Amino acid sequence: MAASKQRLRGGIDLGGTKVQAIVVGDRFGVKGDARLPTPTSGGPREVTEAMAEAMRGAAAAAGVESSALAGVGVGSPGAVDTDAGTVAEAGNLPNWQEPFPLRQRLEEALGTRVALGNDVALALEAEFRLGAGKPYSSMLGVFWGTGVGGGLVLDSKPWRGRGQAGEIGHMVVKQDGARCTCGRRGCVEAYAGRGAMERRARRLLERGRKTDLFRIMEDRGRTRLTSSVWAKALEKRDPMATDLIERAIGALGAGIASALNLVDVEAVVVGGGLGIRLGEPYRERIEKAVMPHLFATESPPPILLAQLGDLGGAIGAAGLIHP
Repeated sequence: MAASKQRLRGGIDLGGTKVQAIVVGDRFGVKGDARLPTPTSGGPREVTEAMAEAMRGAAAAAGVESSALAGVGVGSPGAVDTDAGTVAEAGNLPNWQEPFPLRQRLEEALGTRVALGNDVALALEAEFRLGAGKPYSSMLGVFWGTGVGGGLVLDSKPWRGRGQAGEIGHMVVKQDGARCTCGRRGCVEAYAGRGAMERRARRLLERGRKTDLFRIMEDRGRTRLTSSVWAKALEKRDPMATDLIERAIGALGAGIASALNLVDVEAVVVGGGLGIRLGEPYRERIEKAVMPHLFATESPPPILLAQLGDLGGAIGAAGLIHP
C-alpha cells in the first residue's frame, strides 16, 4: 500500500483568482482535488500558505498525507526560475515582484519535493498530450482568465524561444490603446484579461454606468469579478458585462489571427477560467472574431475548447513529477 501511495503526484495551478490543487495517479486520473481563492492581500507568503492548504486538502481527499506524495508540481505565473526555485514579477498576484523561494517554502510545508514551471506552458502541454491537442503536431494555446496567457507547440515540441515565446496576451492590437498591467499600451490583455475588465467596470460604475456585476459578486460572497460572476451577468444580459465581453472578444480575435498569420499552426485551443466557463457559444464568437483578420481565410485552423477544463493547469503541473 505504501508503494502505491508513492506513485501519487500532486499538482497545483496558481491563478489570479483561484488555487487549484489535485492528486493524480499513474495515468493522470484525478484521485483528489481542492480549490481555494487566491489571497487578494498580503504577498507571496500568504499565497504560498493558501497553496499548501489547498494541496493538503487534495491529498486528504485522495486518502493520503501530502508527505506521502512522490512530489508536487506547481504551475505559476510570473518569472519562474526552475533552477533557483523562485518566482518573481507575478503581476496578477498581490505584491509579488521580488524573487520568492516558492519551492523551498512549499517543500517545508508539504514534506515532499516540489518542482516549478510556468502555468500556461504546463496547461498547454497537458492539452497537447492529453486533451484537445492530441490529433495535432502544432498548436496555439490561448488561456483566457485573469490575464491572457498563451503558448506554442511546433513539430510536437513546446516552442519557448529565448524563454518568452507565446505571450499572446501582450501582442499589441491597438497602438496607444488601453494601459496593460505590463505597463505598455494596447495589449490583448488590456482588453480581454479579467483583471483589466474588472478595473474598467469599476471605472464605468464610478462614471454612473449601471450594472449588476458587483451585486452578483457580493451575492456570491466574492471580492472580485470571477468567471462565474461574468457568466451570470451575461446570462442576465447585463449591458456593461455584454459590452466588455464583446470588447474582449474583439481583442482576442485580432490577437489570435495575428499569431496565426505568423506561425500558421494546425489548431488553436482556448482555455483559462473565462474560456472554460463561457464555453462553446463564446468559442464560436472568438472563432468568428478571428476571421476578418486572418490571411488564410480559405483554410482556417479549428479553434477548440480545452478538453481538460479547469484542471488542465494542475494536471500539467503534476506532470513535472516523475515517480
